[in-house]
This record gives sequence, C-alpha cells and structure tokens, in this order.
Amino acid sequence: MTQADTEPAAYAELHCLSYFTFLRGASAPEELVERAVALGYRALALTDECSVAGVVRAYMAAREQGGLRLIIGSEIRVDAAPSADAAESLRLVVLAANREGYARLCQLLTQGRRAAAKGSYRLTWGDLAGGLPGCRVLYLPELTASEADARHLRRLESLFGHRVWLAASLFRDGITKEKIAAYKKLGELISGRIVATGDVHMHVRGRRALQDTVTAIRLGCTVAEAGLALQASGERYLRPLTELQSLYPPEWLAASSRLADELPFTLAELDYQYPCELVPHELTPTEWLRRLTEQGMQWRWPEGVSAEVRRQINYELNLIAELSYEGYFLTVHDVVRFARDRGILCQGRGSAANSAVCYCLGITEVDPARTRMLFERFISKERDEPPDIDVDFEHERREEVIQYIYGKYGRTRAALTATVISYRPRSALRDVGKALGIAQEQTDKLAKAMRWSGSRIDRDRVVATGCDPDDPQIRRLLILATQLLGAPRHLSQHVGGFLISEQPLHELVPVENAAMPDRTVIQWDKNDLDDLNLLKIDVLALGMLSALRRSFDLIRSYYGRELSMAAVPAEDPLVYEMVSRGDTVGVFQIESRAQMAMLPRLRPACFYDLVIEVAIIRPGPIQGDMVHPYLRRRNGKEPVTYPSEAVREVLKRTLGVPIFQEQVMKLAMVAAGFSAGEADSLRRAMAAWRRRGDLEPFEQRLIDG
Repeated sequence: MTQADTEPAAYAELHCLSYFTFLRGASAPEELVERAVALGYRALALTDECSVAGVVRAYMAAREQGGLRLIIGSEIRVDAAPSADAAESLRLVVLAANREGYARLCQLLTQGRRAAAKGSYRLTWGDLAGGLPGCRVLYLPELTASEADARHLRRLESLFGHRVWLAASLFRDGITKEKIAAYKKLGELISGRIVATGDVHMHVRGRRALQDTVTAIRLGCTVAEAGLALQASGERYLRPLTELQSLYPPEWLAASSRLADELPFTLAELDYQYPCELVPHELTPTEWLRRLTEQGMQWRWPEGVSAEVRRQINYELNLIAELSYEGYFLTVHDVVRFARDRGILCQGRGSAANSAVCYCLGITEVDPARTRMLFERFISKERDEPPDIDVDFEHERREEVIQYIYGKYGRTRAALTATVISYRPRSALRDVGKALGIAQEQTDKLAKAMRWSGSRIDRDRVVATGCDPDDPQIRRLLILATQLLGAPRHLSQHVGGFLISEQPLHELVPVENAAMPDRTVIQWDKNDLDDLNLLKIDVLALGMLSALRRSFDLIRSYYGRELSMAAVPAEDPLVYEMVSRGDTVGVFQIESRAQMAMLPRLRPACFYDLVIEVAIIRPGPIQGDMVHPYLRRRNGKEPVTYPSEAVREVLKRTLGVPIFQEQVMKLAMVAAGFSAGEADSLRRAMAAWRRRGDLEPFEQRLIDG
C-alpha cells in the first residue's frame, strides 16, 4: 500500500447500533449523528439489528447537520440448519452501496422477519445464496473459535467475492496486540481486506450504565446477575479520532473511509410510486381523476354547480396533478367505494374536509357550496409534505376493508405503518428499578407519584414517597429512567395507516409480522413516511359508526323507515333542545363532562354552533382565553368589533374570536399578506411551538405585514 492509502485522512464508522436495536443500543439515531459530526467522522453507518427503523431519523438529522454522510445497513445473525452445531452461526453487517443493494437489504430483512414471530427473526445461509448484489458485507468474527471463523470467511468469500470484509473492533482490554495478530491472520484468507469498526452501542461513554441496564431488562434479570452478558468494555461508543489512531493500524482506519466511498446510496434515491392499476389503460391518472370528479359533481349537485365551486374544483385538480397525487386520491376513492358497496358506513375527516374534490369523490361530507374552504390546509405547494386522508369505518367491519386492501394489492405491496412504542415515565422507572434490584413496591410508589418536566426530576415528589432523593441507589434509578425516557421498546402496528406501493414494499422498507394474524407491518412510522413524502391512507375504526348502523337497522325493523347519514334531518329543533340541556350521554363528541357543562351555556341552535362547541373545548382555546369572550359576545354582554372589513369576513361567524386553525391562516393572509401555503406553515409552527420553538421566523413577517 502507498503512504496515501495508510494515512487516515478521515474515518467512517461502519458498525453502529442505535436504540432501535431494542434494549441493546443506548442512544438515539439523532444523538449518534450529532456526535459523529462533532468528532469529524466522514461517514456513519446505522446498522441496527435486522432493522432500518431508525434510518429515516438519522437521515433527516444528517441532512440538517451537514458534513456527514449516512450509510444504511443492518447487523444480522445467520443461523445454520437446525441440526448443525451452534458454532456455525455468525454475525454480519450488510451495507447498501446503491439502490439495488438497499432493495436487496430490505428484502433480506423481510425474509428474516417474516420467517419468525413478531419481534424476532431467523436467517440462514440459504437466505444469502443470491449474493446480495449492490451490498458490502462485513464479517464480525468471534476470534475465540478460529476454525469456525476461517470456515465462515471462506464461505462468505465464495458468495460475495471482493465485497466481503473482515470487521476489526479493538478496545483497551489488555489484549490488543493479540487481537490485531488474530485479525491479520484471518484477513489473509480474503487478501487482507480488514476494516476498522467500533461495534458502537452508544454515542458517548456516559451511556455505559444505561447500556448495561437495558441489557439486564432484555434478559429479564438484574444488572448484578447479568454477568458476562454485559459488554466487557465500556468503549463501544463513538470515539475521538486520536483514540482510534492510538489503537488501530493506520491502514485499517484508512480502509473505513475508502469503503465508505463505495457506499454512496441515500434515501433520496428511493423511487416510490403509487399504484396505477385503478386507471383504465386508455386514460392517464389525471384524466381518470378528473372524470370521476365530474361524475361526483353531477351526483352531488344534480341541478348544476356554481361557477365558484367549479373554479375551486379545477384549482384543486390542477394542484393534485402538479404534485402527482392522483393515484393517492384514486386509491382512497376505491376503498370508500368498496365500503359503500358493502353497506359499511364510512366518512372522511380531518383536513381532507377542506377539499371539494374529496367531497365529489364521496370521501368527505363537507359541501363546498355551503362552507368556505381553505384547500392549502390540506395540500400546499409550499409545504413539502404529502396529503393525509383519514377515513373512519364501522369498527365492527373495518377488518373487511383491511382485507380488501390486502386482496387488491397483495401482501407484497400493502402493509400497515408501524407505531413506535416508547418508554414513558412509569414504564421507565419500573423497568430500570427491576434491573437495579430495587424492591417493586418502592418503584411502584415512585412510578405513581413522579412527574417529569423535560428531564428535570421533582424532588418533592420523591420525598413524598418516603424515598431519599440523595440516596445513591435512588439517584441512579432516577437518572437512568430519565435517560431511558422516549427510547423505543418495540414496534407496534398503527391504528390503520396503510402504505401501498406500485413496486414490492420489501424493496422500499422491511416488512414484518404483526401481533395480529393476517397483518403485516413496515418498520417505519407515520413521521418517517411524512419525512420521505410517502403516501399513507388511514383506515380507521369508529365505534359510533357501528352504533349508527345498528340504530338504522332498528328503525327499519320497528318503524319500516329507511334512514342513512345523509337522510337524517340536519336541523331538528327537538334535538337542539335536548343538546342545550346537556342531555348528551352517548352523543358522539359532546358527551364528555366538559362538553356537557358547556352546552347549557352556549345553547347550540344549529349545526355550526355544534362545530364551535366541539372546537372551543380544547386546550388551545381554553388556554388562550377564548371561551369567555365568545360566550359574552354570544349572549350580548360584550360588543363585537373588528379592525377591518377583511378581518370581519374571516371572524364574523365566531363573533370576532379566532377558534379554528383555518381562521388563523386566513388572518395571516388578509392581515399580513401571507400566501395560502405560507399561512399553513405558520399554522403548523403554532401547533408545534411548545415542542420546537419555530415561531420566530414568522414574527417580523407578521409585524411588517
């Protein structure tokens, strides 16, 4: 090798676990990325065990930080045939070099997950037979079984050729020289392809205690009982380059950077496409969506549609086509059509109610001829985010809809979105307490009494339970539980969010078995899909729709009258008299104690009054002191004034009090000159300001406007 080959101008960590290797990794993907940037690493590979659940978070963090390339891979354990010796199992890290390699990686992880029960996986030599084109493979030797290591390495080279490398992990354990010699001897079998890796489990050394704790939690024992199951070294963290240079031969460090150059794939290369089989062959998706919308217009307005509504529909269709969302709308329309054909009650809700196209397609029931809509609340060019349509179905019959989707697209192209089940204060305290050997009675008292404010611990509550907050064991418990807060425990299935794809899903993201039979789940959650602009359809269950169905059936049986949601009289005075008395037990959305207490004060007299009633009993309006001004104005005890006619048009239906998010958007547009897309960005920032503090960029713009 030349001098240039051996100088470690940069280092790339190619073996790193986050806390998405459940109860092994002790740091968040974002923490690992931030630390790698601070240390000046050239690249970081996130290689959680049989998982890519954390890669989107790491990818977004790397984009935001800049200066670090994220490599995507996974650590796997490959088992021999059931009759073979246990020593024949081996550990590998598979790294994606290009789009094909990433697809092969996801397919491999899917095979392993689908071959085992939820939460586990099984891979054999046979699963590697295809050679994983587009991937690089690192072998993680045991070093204690040199014959098995040599046998595995020869077999791996026969499968992967020059794409297999020997991963060398060194720590200050007193046997560094012996390990280097053993690695070099093994490396001779594959022409000396040895690369330095850190076997990273945490971003800083300070997480060692947490890593020991989660290991004990995983094994169901105490830290003291875990013994040799704990990591022998506390050095499995992202170490400074000077530390690495003092341990590793320089050519091994240089190899990490060269190998990283062979792994340029990023998630930006994902070529996700929505299914297109719903479109007749002779038409484009744009033409077919327009035709269905025109048919819906005739159904909704048999006597003709106003010019204003038609302009709104054309505007929406043009924007949907520009953003290539036609397939998504066609899919939701198809699912709703299936439900209605089967007599399953369903209705869209949420921001989709701002869409006239959704109304024409029968997805929502908000008439644009009667309501002023703000489509940008639903879809906006300025907001780089896909639309999200939530559709409620009868909870007793939703499974029919789910199985229809599986049947329509096949299990290779449709799966439920994941939900990350994370540690909360009580579960963190209980699990950490058990791992530390603290009496369950004591941790239960703390778990019930404790309240967290961010990462701060309320000492008074600790004292109230009879515990001493300065006791070393209690302090250790509270510190470790605080570190564990927010860490994922496992993946569960989303309540109904489906990802559907034109190509096989296992080329996009690994798919695994759900706890429920006949269900499969991807390894990404809804936030991951939003970050990657992947389209999800929410098939949700609503018990009230089942109650309505039974009510319609009873009315038909006892009174011989056919009713539907559309045919129920909208403005029945007797109903509003009952509602105004607070007699609403069992009435959807207005049966809580807070709603029942407010109803006699507000006394709804029409449907829009009910809309206000539901909206005003929420944390935002209550904390913003909007409830009492509205009631005083409604009861004539306070004058209603507006600073301008434009503001009056926005707020007149709520008596000058901004109650709805759409009103906030319209106020920004008429008062400060925001575009509709900019106004939606303001709305989103306001919704998340406590968590993210994103309002500052809008302050001067509002003042200037």
